[in-house]
Amino acid sequence: MVPGTIRGVRGRCRVGSVARVQLVTIDDVRAAVPHVADVVRPTPAQLSDTLTRLAGREVWLKPEHLQRTGSFKVRGASHHIRSLPDDGRPVIAASAGNHAQGVALAATQAGRRATVVMPETAPLPKVEATRAYGAVVRLVGLTVDDALAEALSAAADGSAHLVPPFDDPLVIAGQGTVGLELATEAPAVETVLVPVGGGGLLSGVAAALRALRPEVRIVGVEAAGAAAMRASLDAGRATTLDSVHTIADGIALKSPSALTLAHVEALVDDVITVSDEEIGRTLVLVLERCKAVVEPAGVVGLAALLSGRVPGTGPALAVLSGGNVDPLLLGKLIERGLSASGRFVRLRIVVPDRPGALARITGLLAAQGLNVLSVDHHRAGVRVGVDEVEVVFTLETRDPDQRREAVDRLRAEGLHVDLLG
Repeated sequence: MVPGTIRGVRGRCRVGSVARVQLVTIDDVRAAVPHVADVVRPTPAQLSDTLTRLAGREVWLKPEHLQRTGSFKVRGASHHIRSLPDDGRPVIAASAGNHAQGVALAATQAGRRATVVMPETAPLPKVEATRAYGAVVRLVGLTVDDALAEALSAAADGSAHLVPPFDDPLVIAGQGTVGLELATEAPAVETVLVPVGGGGLLSGVAAALRALRPEVRIVGVEAAGAAAMRASLDAGRATTLDSVHTIADGIALKSPSALTLAHVEALVDDVITVSDEEIGRTLVLVLERCKAVVEPAGVVGLAALLSGRVPGTGPALAVLSGGNVDPLLLGKLIERGLSASGRFVRLRIVVPDRPGALARITGLLAAQGLNVLSVDHHRAGVRVGVDEVEVVFTLETRDPDQRREAVDRLRAEGLHVDLLG
């Protein structure tokens, strides 16, 4: 590792309050390769014809959602754990999902005992998967911060080695093996888009690509409701957000670390954000057209590309960082994504409380080719006249244009219509 001089994102952001830190080098990333080689699954970059047509430029994907444990996290965990002294001490980590599973598998493969502290609110499938990979799971508190405090306390006496999720040079170097692979798998790519939570993956990919392909534009992508890295870059120091709110729970962190911030400032060209609506639309598109189940955090780079937020016309690559999503949550995300895509709509319509009123509305909907998914009919507990009822329709639509036409047509018929989503 070498000292890094902090000058902002590729010289464009003013950063003066962050101390000099040791940046991970290409040699550090290469040193991680033997530690991950027998753990990770090959995930060669792929050109997507479908996404290329939609974006109007070549779109490549790095499918880390197909990685063992369902995310890139096993890379950094493996390198960190296999770099530890052979002292027989177990490892401990805190996580609500991907890092938990990565540590569990990496420890098992290395022959070490592992304990993972998870919040009581962690999705049951992720808890069970972590146990299945060989770790002891302890459920503590309601947030990841609660779990991390417990893990730090347990490791404080030296009885166990703590495996950080991103704030660690070894973890960053392990994640950097993704960038090492990209340099050979997609040599013609001009822009690489990487999801950003704590910043470990972006830091590692940038460390590798900046050394091997210095001309490549490296862009980090955050959810707008959890843009801690962007806020930290603007402030010139690691900044903690008051709150985060996004469907991309895998990158919903309140703050990066000084270490990852330093890497981004020195090696990354830009950090941009995407909305939950853009994330939802992209998740559904990937599921429907690419036949791939990717978690919301994993599609943010692709969402930025398809939303026109990435300048240029040359080949671009998005890292699909993970695919761990609860099936129940996936159903809700699909519904939200369909709504954001104009393929799903809920309408509140107030109609006269008399025979034939409901039939008239369904006839109008049928005439427009709209498929009714559900109907809720309310008389009590709603603000309507004594001779009126509220009807909530859930409809399937082809696109945003048909949704707008449906609302306009119903209002033209004299009906009171509210768009609920």
